[in-house]
Amino acid sequence: MLKIDYTLFIQIANFLFLLFVLNLILYRPIRSMLRQRRAEMESLEEKINDLEDEAAERAYDLEESVAGARREGSAQKENIRHAGLEAEKGMVRDATAKAGDKIDQARSEIDQKLIAARQALENELAMFSKELAEKILGRSV
Repeated sequence: MLKIDYTLFIQIANFLFLLFVLNLILYRPIRSMLRQRRAEMESLEEKINDLEDEAAERAYDLEESVAGARREGSAQKENIRHAGLEAEKGMVRDATAKAGDKIDQARSEIDQKLIAARQALENELAMFSKELAEKILGRSV
């Protein structure tokens, strides 16, 4: 059984003293370290959230700039293609004009040769008809 005498009070005083000393030496420093750690973790979480927001913002800006660059590149490509088509049309026009000039020149040369050939044939025809008439008649005409 439990005896109540002066040793019980000594034990209670010893327990309270030990509790006070442990609280002073052990528990308070641990609690303050845990508070500091919690505060540091919260500040790090805030920094992480801020950096994630900033990264998302930069990713959005990057996507926007890439989309803008693609639009600009597409527009430049279309302009270059249009300029190439215009240059091609110009070359075709020049080639057609040159070909037309060469065709006209060839036609005029052919016409001149045709006229010269006709004149030569007409001259020869007169001579051949005279010879033929002489041979048929047997006399000179």
